[in-house]
Amino acid sequence: MFHASGVERAGEPMTDSPSREDRAEAEAQAWVARLSHDGAGGGDGLAFDAWLDAAPGNRAAYGAALALWHEFGARANDILTELDGLPDGESADLDVPPAPAWSTPSAAPRRAARRSGARLPMRRWLPVAAGAALAAGLALAVLPPAADLAVAKTYTTAKGQHQRIALGDGSVIDLDAESRLSVSLSGAQRRVTLAEGQAIFDVVHDAKRPFVVRAAGRDVRDIGTQFDVKARDGQLTVTVARGRVAISADAGGPGRPVELGPGQRFEADPAGPARLTAVDPQETFSWRAGRLVYRAQPLSEVVADLNRQFIEQTEIADPTLAKLPITGVIVLDNPHAVMSRLSLMLPIRTVPSGKGLMLLRK
Repeated sequence: MFHASGVERAGEPMTDSPSREDRAEAEAQAWVARLSHDGAGGGDGLAFDAWLDAAPGNRAAYGAALALWHEFGARANDILTELDGLPDGESADLDVPPAPAWSTPSAAPRRAARRSGARLPMRRWLPVAAGAALAAGLALAVLPPAADLAVAKTYTTAKGQHQRIALGDGSVIDLDAESRLSVSLSGAQRRVTLAEGQAIFDVVHDAKRPFVVRAAGRDVRDIGTQFDVKARDGQLTVTVARGRVAISADAGGPGRPVELGPGQRFEADPAGPARLTAVDPQETFSWRAGRLVYRAQPLSEVVADLNRQFIEQTEIADPTLAKLPITGVIVLDNPHAVMSRLSLMLPIRTVPSGKGLMLLRK
C-alpha cells in the first residue's frame, strides 16, 4: 500500500480500490447517518431499499453499523463531550464525515458545508464520529449492553405522516400514516405490537432471537423475510414479499399456525374465516412510494385510506356511492388532484366542505 511518502513498502500489495467488505462498511455507516438525519424522506427510503439488495454483504454491514450507533447511543452525551473537547484541528472533520465516492448518499451537502465553514449538528453524525474517535485512540467508556433487558419504545404517526424505524439488529420498519406500534428488544426475542395501522417489516433473521409482530389478536413470526402487516378495525392482513412468516391461530388459540411465502396474502376478520390468496406484493408495498393500488375495492375503502394520507378530509355524502368498485393506481399528490382523477373513472363530483371535500353523484 502507499504511505504518506508515496512509496510502496516491500511485501505489501498495492490496492487501487477498497475491498467489497470495506466498501459495504463505509456505505453502511453513511446510510446510518443519513437515515438518522431529520430531513430524510421517502426518496431516501427507496434508495436505501435498493442499496440493501444491491450486494450480499450490505445487510450485515448495515446491522453492524447500526449496532455501533446503538451501542454508543447509550453514552451519546459523553462521546459528544469528549469530541467537543478536542482541539479545533482534531475535531473539525468529525462534524460532517466525508462520504466515499462510491457511496449512494450524496456527498455534495457535506462538501458545501466544509467550504462554507458551516457545522452540522454533531448528533446527526455520531455513528461516524464515534468510529473516528475510536480510530484516534480516545478512551471512551461504553456501558455493556443489557442483553436480557427488554427496551420498549412506542411510535405513532399522524395523518399524512410516514416514519422509518431502524432497529439495532439491522431490521427496518416503515410505519404508515395513522398507525401505532411498540418495539421491545431483548437478548431473547424481538417483539413488535401493532396496535393499529400498517407497517412494512424488513427483518434480519436471527434464529436465536425470533422476530414476532402482534396484531389483531395474532402473532406473525418472521422466518427471515420482508412483509407487510395491516391491522385496522379488528381486521388483519399480512402480505409477504420475501422469505416466510408463520401466523398464529386467532387470539393464540389451539389451531395450527399458517405459513406464508412470497406473493401470498393472509386476511382475517372477526366476521368470517381467514382467507389465503396470491397477490403481487409490490402493489401492497406501494404506499411507501406514495401510491395506492386497488383492484375492485369499494370507494368507501379508498376514501378511508385517502383520509389517513391527507390532512384535508373527504366525505361521501351520497351513500349509494360507497360501494362503487375502483381498480387502478392512485398517486398520493393532493386530495383535489386525486378526486379530479377519480371523477374521470366514476360518476362522482366534488364540492368544498368544512373539513375538505364532499363527494356527490354526478
